[in-house]
Amino acid sequence: SEAVHIETRNKLTAAQATELLSAAAGVSVLDERVDGGYATAVTESAGEDPTFVSRIRDDISHENGLNLWVVADNVRKGAALNSVQIAEILSAEYL
Repeated sequence: SEAVHIETRNKLTAAQATELLSAAAGVSVLDERVDGGYATAVTESAGEDPTFVSRIRDDISHENGLNLWVVADNVRKGAALNSVQIAEILSAEYL
């Protein structure tokens, strides 16, 4: 799990970021503004391939800032799945 702060050159609203992330392959957005409406390492990502993004908020401390909560299963996504995905791209596009 990581709390991520992003600063963009041009303004990107939380709503725009949510739309972009929702369309991204391998990303699952879980951002409900209710108790428990966000991803955790135990409840969503353990044993799963997607990277989960929650708590997508405009940052009040920076005009072009966003704050995100990002959760992934580091063994699956960070090691094994990334290796397979890179091999698939290399095979399809370069070999």
